[in-house]
Amino acid sequence: MSSQAGSENENNGDNLPSLHKEGEGGVAVEERDPFANPGLPPHEPRKQDIDERAAKRSERTVSLLFTVSMLATVGFIASFVAIDVDEIVYIFPLGHISALNFALGVTLGLALFCIGAGAIHWSRTLMSDVEVVQERHPIEATEETKAITKAEWRQGTEESAIGSRKIIRRTLLGALTLVPLSGIVLLRDLGPLPGTKLRHTLWGKGKLLVNMNTDEPLRPSDITIGSLAFAKPEGLEESDHDFNKEIAKAALMLVRIHPGDIKDPRSASWGHEGILAYSKICTHVGCPVSLYEQQTHHVLCPCHQSTFDLSDGARVLFGPAGHPLPQLKIAVNDEGYLYALGDFDEPVGPSFWERG
Repeated sequence: MSSQAGSENENNGDNLPSLHKEGEGGVAVEERDPFANPGLPPHEPRKQDIDERAAKRSERTVSLLFTVSMLATVGFIASFVAIDVDEIVYIFPLGHISALNFALGVTLGLALFCIGAGAIHWSRTLMSDVEVVQERHPIEATEETKAITKAEWRQGTEESAIGSRKIIRRTLLGALTLVPLSGIVLLRDLGPLPGTKLRHTLWGKGKLLVNMNTDEPLRPSDITIGSLAFAKPEGLEESDHDFNKEIAKAALMLVRIHPGDIKDPRSASWGHEGILAYSKICTHVGCPVSLYEQQTHHVLCPCHQSTFDLSDGARVLFGPAGHPLPQLKIAVNDEGYLYALGDFDEPVGPSFWERG
């Protein structure tokens, strides 16, 4: 019995690789590899492999997912045809959003999700799940290569004399330790932190709106319905050394719309007799917005075609811009000139990570 047990133990260890090393007295000692390949576990059939009713249920589930995808695609096409591009709906917790964009996103997302979910369920329950092993050659170096590499390393170390020449070793370590500091010092050239500079412009309470072309203060009569005018804050001159930096934030776009055509009550209250003042800087990458279509009250950025509806708070209708154009609250003073009642309601231009 003991001989049979010993034989079984030997057979159980046949698949475990071993390492040989020389022990005391020159006797070879065998060690077990602690990271031996355990092999694959035996294959266990799934419920669908042995029960045809379960397989039929999986088949119906996959077919249902694909059918829902088809219906969602039909819904996508129907939404594109039936829903008006200007229709706005309130959906909790998203708020007021474009009905068309919401419908297109939900239907297309559902169509793609159901295709993916159906394919995964199909592969996990009905397709073969038998694991196949592809043998490959060992990736470690041979013992001869290892021995040659070690010998060359020892020879190079001895020839460099880094162990005996202590001053060279210490100065080398010091140089390698200090040189990364150069990269840290270069970070200083990124410039000072912007602080709150990106949140504010030259506009402030009482600043007159000055025509960019004539350098004269603007009156309401200077802006007619259907026209687009551009203004700068009072006191900013082209001869100023920081003119380009300041106008890049303070550039203003004025449009006059019939009061009955203004959709956003807040936007109308911030204007004067249909005159609305918006930032001229696109909220995508900061290009100047200037292409105006007076029939639709849409303004287009020429760089990447972001489109804003000036009659509805300058909300984004199309393109990569992330948020509406900021609006400037304006009024008319005792002399009949347009002036600002403060700064823009939010930072102008593209989004930045500190914004919030």
